[in-house]
Amino acid sequence: MKLYFASCIGLFAVAAAKRVVVDWDLSYISIDRDGHSQRRAISVNGKLPIPPILATIGDTVELNVHNGLDRPTTIHAHGLFQTNNTHMDGPAMITQCGIPPGDSFTYMYKLENRGSYWIHGHQAHEISDGLRAAFIINDKPNEHPYQYDEDYLLTFEDWFKEEFADRMYQTLNPKESFPPPHGYASGLINGVNGNVTQELKFHPGKTYRIRLVNMGDLNSFQFSLPGHDMQVIEADGEYSVPYITDGIDIAPAQRYSVLVKAHDTDAYNYHFNATMHANFIPASPGLTPRVYTGNIEYNKNSPYQDTRAFYEKPDFKWLNDIEMEALDGQPAMIPTRNVYQDIGNKLYNTGQHLDHINNITFAMPNVPTLFTALSMGSLAMDPRVYGPQTNAVVLNYGEIVELTINSPAQLPHPIHRHGLTFQIVEYGPASTPFPIPEKFQNIPVRNALAAPMRRDTMSIPEYSYIKVRFRAVSAINILHCHYSVHAAIGMDMVFIEGPDVLQKTLRVPEKMYEMCRKQGIPTTGNAAGNKGFDFTGLPNAPALADLPNALALADQPNSGPPQTHLNSFFLKFTCLLAYFLHFY
Repeated sequence: MKLYFASCIGLFAVAAAKRVVVDWDLSYISIDRDGHSQRRAISVNGKLPIPPILATIGDTVELNVHNGLDRPTTIHAHGLFQTNNTHMDGPAMITQCGIPPGDSFTYMYKLENRGSYWIHGHQAHEISDGLRAAFIINDKPNEHPYQYDEDYLLTFEDWFKEEFADRMYQTLNPKESFPPPHGYASGLINGVNGNVTQELKFHPGKTYRIRLVNMGDLNSFQFSLPGHDMQVIEADGEYSVPYITDGIDIAPAQRYSVLVKAHDTDAYNYHFNATMHANFIPASPGLTPRVYTGNIEYNKNSPYQDTRAFYEKPDFKWLNDIEMEALDGQPAMIPTRNVYQDIGNKLYNTGQHLDHINNITFAMPNVPTLFTALSMGSLAMDPRVYGPQTNAVVLNYGEIVELTINSPAQLPHPIHRHGLTFQIVEYGPASTPFPIPEKFQNIPVRNALAAPMRRDTMSIPEYSYIKVRFRAVSAINILHCHYSVHAAIGMDMVFIEGPDVLQKTLRVPEKMYEMCRKQGIPTTGNAAGNKGFDFTGLPNAPALADLPNALALADQPNSGPPQTHLNSFFLKFTCLLAYFLHFY
């Protein structure tokens, strides 16, 4: 069985090595990736796209990173379990200081889980500038739960003509309108313009596994394969009971595997479809959504089948992960603790519109959060030591947590929790005191089946809530929106899981402290680098703009209706403003 990355990168055979060594030398290059614009991007070993990392469960991957950029950087292996390895998770100022320019660091990944993953920069949102690649972990020989003949990989990216820093400047500039004018990305499939991706070769009678990995920044991809049945067998590295579907809407950071049985004849070739879209950006012909098609080639001399009727059938079925079941049959965990979060966007006294979780817009601490947990003794169990803007929630080791995230917004949010997967147990209508557009009214409550599907990136639909469950481990795990802009403007928080256990079991390599010292970053103390609850030196947190009470309630469900003495004109104004605050 071989994995094919269908582009100019070529053919890779999965090796059964126990130690896989990968060398990454990061540098800038000027490149035209989509055939439309030349721009600066981040390359690995002078190349872009970055070749996928391929390994087998049980292997150890040694990733040697040399930072040839002009700023610090970190690397996050998205979706990998990090048991007793939280210091290798990668988010800057959460589990480590960045790798200084000109310096090197080695990440060691003990591969506990199998499936389709990816790996990307986790400082300065370098995903958007090209620092992203697939990371595929194969089953051991003879341990595959599903049988197939060949293994294809399709990666999806959105590519903007601007560097991320330029997009952020426009987003955060108080003098600019908010939301800023939308930029329109191009879609890349396997690193090249989506319409020139190398074909997938099918042979009659064979079964193919196709891995679908959305490494995008802002856009989702709707994937379908007309003329063939798709059985979904994996979501975010977790195997599922076979789930038959016509199409899959893949949010940023999500991954799926599908099994496809080839026809018994090579009389026709076919097209697959990948439509890049962001529902919250108004449609504009030729700009968004953008439709990309690739070829399924049985015989280069055969005609292509006309499959237009496929998209017109009344019972076209899109995947819904609440309907999926985990292959191992694990029932829903019984929670011992409940955590509730509201997410949204508000106007702050800086004149900026910032995202928040429970009214807190995230900001980096002065000390990496992991180092605070390791150095504060018994105070590590007190969430206050991690600073007001880290938005920390401390969990006891082994607690079963039910996390409810309420999103009364007119756009979906792809939310990723680092470290482990969670069970998807329920979706339902968001709680909000404000009017909901008609198309989003009457959202039903949907509950999981007997064995809830597990994954690491949830996509919360418009004006909806989601409930997920997970077991707390001993780790520092950030949770954030995987729209890069949203993470950058504050939709992040940190779970401090079993810090008392971490203090007894985790030993951080000296090199990680050395990288901090080189940059003048303290490695002990609270979020400010001080003792106890002295936060002197921590930057002041932005406060909500001093607006009337009705506006302060704009995206706060369960906080009651606006003050009744407000006249109807002002009420309509605040509702309209709240609508736009939620838009981006």
